[in-house]
Amino acid sequence: MSLLGRFGAGLQLARKSRGLTQEDFSIVSSRTYLSSLERGLKSPTISKLEELASVIGIHPLSLLALAYLPSDEPERKELCELVTAELQAMRSLAEAETASGNHELR
Repeated sequence: MSLLGRFGAGLQLARKSRGLTQEDFSIVSSRTYLSSLERGLKSPTISKLEELASVIGIHPLSLLALAYLPSDEPERKELCELVTAELQAMRSLAEAETASGNHELR
């Protein structure tokens, strides 16, 4: 399944797990647009991703993660550990650069 297909399946799973209909998203999106996202035909902007997650009541990162999470529990745990390590490494680098007065992006 393509990345857009996996995102759409994750969006649909999150929506249905909260008992929401496509019509419940009318304040942020048309039913037609939401349907095209769920079918993997379109990709949302980062702003739209945040709006959709808000309606569902989850963090936008959780919604995005559904497109990447493996179905196997050990693989999910490994991926979460990898992402955590990458984020910590970037934070440490940013803090070191701030402490040294180097604010340049590389």
